[in-house]
Amino acid sequence: MRAWLLVSAVLWYLTRVGWQRFSEFSEKGFVYGTPKSTVKIYVELHHNSPFLVCMDLSLAKKETVDPTYLWIGPNEKPLTGSYQINITQTGKLMVKDFLESLSGLYTCTLSYKIIKSQTQEEKIITQTYDFMMFAYQEPDYSYQMAVRFTAKSCVGRYNELLFRVLKKTLDNLISDLSCHVTEPSYKCHFVKLPKHGLVPELFIAFQVSTFAPQWKSACNDAVDCEDNTNYNVLQARDRIEEFFRSQAYVFYHNTNKTLPAMHFMDHSFQMWFVVLGLLVVMLMSLVRPAVPFLTTELKFAHKLQTKIAV
Repeated sequence: MRAWLLVSAVLWYLTRVGWQRFSEFSEKGFVYGTPKSTVKIYVELHHNSPFLVCMDLSLAKKETVDPTYLWIGPNEKPLTGSYQINITQTGKLMVKDFLESLSGLYTCTLSYKIIKSQTQEEKIITQTYDFMMFAYQEPDYSYQMAVRFTAKSCVGRYNELLFRVLKKTLDNLISDLSCHVTEPSYKCHFVKLPKHGLVPELFIAFQVSTFAPQWKSACNDAVDCEDNTNYNVLQARDRIEEFFRSQAYVFYHNTNKTLPAMHFMDHSFQMWFVVLGLLVVMLMSLVRPAVPFLTTELKFAHKLQTKIAV
């Protein structure tokens, strides 16, 4: 599991080559399709999905003539408007009160015309977009995490690219656990260090959550599905912690390499243990001399649950 190599390569690429356009799938709360690829979306149970746009971002910025839209749901049947299915006149799809049974592939076929001005000849163009939507539930036990990266500047697109690559890398790292990164955010700040001037740094925060496609296959009568979900989150925590530990090792223990301008800051990884939406353990640093065992954390959580219930 050497996912840190990807981020490392990107960091060196940014500092030596410069910016290349990074694909954007969302804008103003909408999720756009991408040709010949499936866009993944995670929707919390009993919440509304974002609007899925039956168009890619580049095409959305152009004129389309007589567009028509056909949405096919996970049951391979055409979708029509209902209390749960909202399809706008411009082909945007929102699924309301999302349930586990609604997880699956949503496909939209866009048809539009290209008209030659001189001859008025019409040509019909079709394009298909695939969206895979997953339901997820908030686990009893979760982790909020924060890291810091050095930055070349607080202005420009390098920071956004790093942020997107990092999120995608972490998602890939824990996807087999039915977990993914939620609520990611970053801000660039200028930090005054002792005996140094102002240094731009990225403050990145995110949370680990679970999604639902494998709940039934992962659980049986003898296993509590919530316990299974909680255990997966703890495993995801360990993988992410090891990922950043590897980042620190590569950049700070290889004396033959020069650090790139954008890199993970050693000892900046922080973690908060969350139970039922409450922060209950404040600040676990990357190097934890006294790491709580899994059973210790779960017992602590159960005690808190009991107090909350009372």
